[in-house]
Amino acid sequence: MSTHAQDYWPQQKIIITAAGSGIGADVAAAFLERGASVYFCDVVPERVTDMLDRHPGLKGEVVDVADPNAVDAFIDAGVKALGGLSILINNAGIAGPAGPVESISTEDWNRTFAINVAGQFYCVRRAVPALKAHGGGSIVNMASVAGKFGFPLRSPYSASKWAVVGFSRGLSIELGPHKIRVNSILPGVVDGERIKQVFTARAASKGISYDEMQRQALASASLGTMVTHEEIAEMILYITSPVGRSITGQSLSICGGMEWLI
Repeated sequence: MSTHAQDYWPQQKIIITAAGSGIGADVAAAFLERGASVYFCDVVPERVTDMLDRHPGLKGEVVDVADPNAVDAFIDAGVKALGGLSILINNAGIAGPAGPVESISTEDWNRTFAINVAGQFYCVRRAVPALKAHGGGSIVNMASVAGKFGFPLRSPYSASKWAVVGFSRGLSIELGPHKIRVNSILPGVVDGERIKQVFTARAASKGISYDEMQRQALASASLGTMVTHEEIAEMILYITSPVGRSITGQSLSICGGMEWLI
């Protein structure tokens, strides 16, 4: 980190989606700890209330990122509350259904893409003018290692994360001349309640135990470990900090050395 980092973070104005719990909450907290100003959203009202109670100075609201009108209002409110925008973190996403492709409903497919892909598009579209007005900045889009490997029994999720990687890469080229850097983060198996729900659903669809599902999922990671929220937060801090000023257009895996998905 630059020796001037202590002066850098208090000047940063960050909008982050789905920061009421999980990865998003820890990323928001990491920025706050360094003195940055943060505006966030979450789709669950109780989570928004809890975050606001735990972090004085934090500002946020309830938003479903699949609703383009709600996103427009959210980004506008965030830019106004912060007095500008320098970093956008598109963290919102859902696991989607687990099962054979012929069992996937149209509703579940569309909902997965509405949140994981369209939601990021809505946020970026509205935020870019503010980032340009700031003279540059960073966009970080949350993808997954499912966005670079085949992922059987999770076709909507995998396809949506491939889309995020492509979206990010295209944006990095388009926005580079405006000094706006765009990268995607590709977590592997992230420890927490969400992966427990995924393992439970996939274990049921494969007719195996939860423990066996976890063993299989980690077998392809050379380190054999899950990823923590804190590790993801630190990577985001790095690429949005002064030392990350030349990092753009990258799909950055935090996965313990995963080589395939099952």
